[in-house]
Amino acid sequence: MPQIIKLPTHKDHRGSLTVIEKVLPFEIKRVYYIYNCSDSERGGHRHKKTKQALICIKGSCVIECSDGKEKKSVVLNEPDTVLVLMPEDYHTMHSFTPDAVLLVIASEFFDADDYIDEDYQ
Repeated sequence: MPQIIKLPTHKDHRGSLTVIEKVLPFEIKRVYYIYNCSDSERGGHRHKKTKQALICIKGSCVIECSDGKEKKSVVLNEPDTVLVLMPEDYHTMHSFTPDAVLLVIASEFFDADDYIDEDYQ
C-alpha cells in the first residue's frame, strides 16, 4: 500500500523551502507534472516495476489506490506531503482543483510495457 512521507521544510520570514533529498525509497529517473485537468480522471493503471512519488505542489487532488487487498483514498493538498506508490498499487487521480499541479517522480524511465491497465477484481 502507498506510504505518506512528510518532506523536510524550512520556513522563515522569506517563505518556505521544501527539500526532496534522501527521503524517497528509490533513485529518481523521471519527473513530470500534471495540470489543467478540469474534471478528468488520470492514471487508471499499476506498474510491473516503477515506483512513484506524488506531490500536489499546488491546489489539491484525490488519489485512489488498491493493491488487491486494501483500498485507500488520499487527499493531496500540501506541497510538503508525498504519497509513495509501489508498482502493485493500482491508482487513479481525480477531483483536481482548477489550480492543481501534481508532481510525479518515478523510479524508472517511461516504458509502455511497464503499465498494467487492469484493476484488481
